[in-house]
Amino acid sequence: MTTVSRALLLIGSALVIYIERRYVREAITYWTGSSTIAAFILLGCSLTAFILALGSTLRPQLKFIWHCFIRPLRASDQRTRLDNFYKGQADVYDATRSGLLRGRNTMLNLSASHIRTMQAKNPKQRLIWVDIGGGTGHNIELMDKHLPVSSFDAIYLIDLCEPLLQVARERFAKRGWTNITVLCQDASEFALPEWARSDPKGSVSFITLSYSLSMIPNFYTLLDRIDYVLSPENGLLSVVDFYTSGKQPSLHEKAIGGTSKECGWLSRWFWQIWFDFDHVSLSPHRRDYLEYKFGTVKTYNGRNRFVIPFIVRIPYYIWLGRSRSCDVSRFCHAFEVEGGNMLGNSSPASFTTIKDSETIPPLEIGEPVLNSQASHADALITVTPPLSSFHYHLGKPWRLPYYEQAIHQAFRTFIYSFTWEDPEVDMKYLDLGPEDSMLVITSAGDNALHYAIAAQPKRIHCVDMNPCQGHLLELKLAAVQTLEYKDFFSMFGNGHHPKFRALLDSKIAPLLSSIAYQFWHINDDAFFKAFYLKGYSGWALRLARIVFSIAGVSKDVEALCNAGSIAQQEQIWREKLRPALLNPVVIALLKSPIFCWNALGVPLNQRRMVLDEGSMYEFVRDTLNPLPSTYSFKDGAYFYPLTLLGHYTPSSCPEYLTRSGFQALKANNGKATDAFRLHTDSIYNVLRGLTSWSLTRAVIMDHLDWFSPGSKDVDDEVDQFYRVLSPGGFILWRSAARKPWYCDVFERKGFTVTALGVRKGPEVPLDRVNMYASFWRAMKTT
Repeated sequence: MTTVSRALLLIGSALVIYIERRYVREAITYWTGSSTIAAFILLGCSLTAFILALGSTLRPQLKFIWHCFIRPLRASDQRTRLDNFYKGQADVYDATRSGLLRGRNTMLNLSASHIRTMQAKNPKQRLIWVDIGGGTGHNIELMDKHLPVSSFDAIYLIDLCEPLLQVARERFAKRGWTNITVLCQDASEFALPEWARSDPKGSVSFITLSYSLSMIPNFYTLLDRIDYVLSPENGLLSVVDFYTSGKQPSLHEKAIGGTSKECGWLSRWFWQIWFDFDHVSLSPHRRDYLEYKFGTVKTYNGRNRFVIPFIVRIPYYIWLGRSRSCDVSRFCHAFEVEGGNMLGNSSPASFTTIKDSETIPPLEIGEPVLNSQASHADALITVTPPLSSFHYHLGKPWRLPYYEQAIHQAFRTFIYSFTWEDPEVDMKYLDLGPEDSMLVITSAGDNALHYAIAAQPKRIHCVDMNPCQGHLLELKLAAVQTLEYKDFFSMFGNGHHPKFRALLDSKIAPLLSSIAYQFWHINDDAFFKAFYLKGYSGWALRLARIVFSIAGVSKDVEALCNAGSIAQQEQIWREKLRPALLNPVVIALLKSPIFCWNALGVPLNQRRMVLDEGSMYEFVRDTLNPLPSTYSFKDGAYFYPLTLLGHYTPSSCPEYLTRSGFQALKANNGKATDAFRLHTDSIYNVLRGLTSWSLTRAVIMDHLDWFSPGSKDVDDEVDQFYRVLSPGGFILWRSAARKPWYCDVFERKGFTVTALGVRKGPEVPLDRVNMYASFWRAMKTT
């Protein structure tokens, strides 16, 4: 503060001299007798004040540049080199690293939230933190904002550089922290004083490596030592550092490494050479061994653009992990037994013993010269790679493992930010109970949550090929368990929360899978302004706003959604909004296959089914006309108010957004959410993984409308449904056609098919959405 004040004073003096230069110059000319000398004196005073101000302000940066890039080290061993490197800049170290060492605050915030989750499960566990390479103690001071330093039974700061440690001692003494011990030790041989009394195995609950792993030569020894002392069940290792990485050799390693891990060849070459000048190693081996030695809980790959944005991009990563010896049996059972994830997306390591005679062909070398008495029994191969990050995370086993394939990469974001089918009508026919197991399309997860609230079935398999739809439902499940109702409704009701990123790291993240956390970290602006305008479906909402604005009926839209009676609502629709929506321009746009897919999520085959039975105008008319005269948008018919206003209201929202629905999902430690299993795969593949007679219900929305008439894929899928459904079990679906072609396929395969509703015109709606022309059930009778 003193430095800043002094700088401002000097700059202010220079400005005063410049502004009043005419009077100052006249005074100097009077005393010197020369206008030229006066000009030089004036210029010199101004420059001196400016340089002094600039020098005091940039002093930390100048010291950083001198010691990092100019001053020779002249040292052979690691300790002397560190002392020489940091001695002259220890007092300005923290001031000059905030822009360079990105991700430290996020790593600590994430760590704090994960520690709280782990401590809640085992509150009697001692909380011991070892900060390796912590230098000035900045991390410990920063952590106090997320998890009070007093929460730890003991904290040990370990570093090999005495000048930095001296700064740390002064910092801790100033704060009055007495539970911190500063140790000057080689990280690869670190030892805590308390280990002299007992075996250190599993004695440490939290270890951090903040931009230090890349600076430690003996990193293999260090990570092996950490693995020995880290608590198997309640231990957390957190790392943030620079890195480089090429293409991953397998899908499994790519999944563990996370989104955007791969660096371009120029980036790898340049940054490895650049940092090598300072004895900082960015070779991939450190991170590769870290991800092999421990189970990955969370990972995030970022690019630091603080020097020249979009040009200079230093790769860095944030990583949280656990001991591979922690108990993952709950996840293995949920994924492989309950979820049927056995088709290559399940646990990468085999749980059966592998014998070398089964994998290594015999070598023919003739008869042995000497008779050997050794046993010829098969040797057992027990070395396995780590499991997926899905197995090690701290939450419930909602999300099943998957490897990112080309088809997944085609989905850049979610298509549906809300679900466009009426779950109340589903519940009328589902007759759900606590012993039922069902399969549903994930979509935005709204209907699946409705079923869980209303009936709490034993199992709900949510299936979607778009991984982003799974990320969205995962976020909702995790947010229910970790947030208060006010924050939850702000996010998913209002579609806006200014502190979403803070909530993500500090509360929600521990219950998210690594891949879902990465998605929401990258898209942390989703709730900044209007969530429901995100995703492909957001384009349709934006178009509606434009149409209403051009037509001058924006206020009428609000009036429709707040109408006090059905009669008033119907009048506003008939006189104001119907002419604006059912006009030739909008209808022409709806005829476009590109708009139908990108904005409405309507595929080509479904669009063709609509046009085969009539015109696009007739379909839209029959959909919208009967709704305002039948359902109250203000009280319960929430689908269209969302599209018109861009948000829900407390009186008109999905069941999971009501206070009672939220509490039902949250009650008993989220027991109702235990039913969820989120699959990122095709329905056919998921059905193949499930055992016969394991389902009693399925709701597949308009899924089969996506297939071409006569498609063999439909036959194969219906065959699997028949195998997996128990007798008396059934499937519900909706269709854009009044009589979809695939009804005959169900009948041919042995199902009894019943039309539960068929739209006959613009007078009577099928439900509160009325977007589909028909509603069907296919029951397995034997």
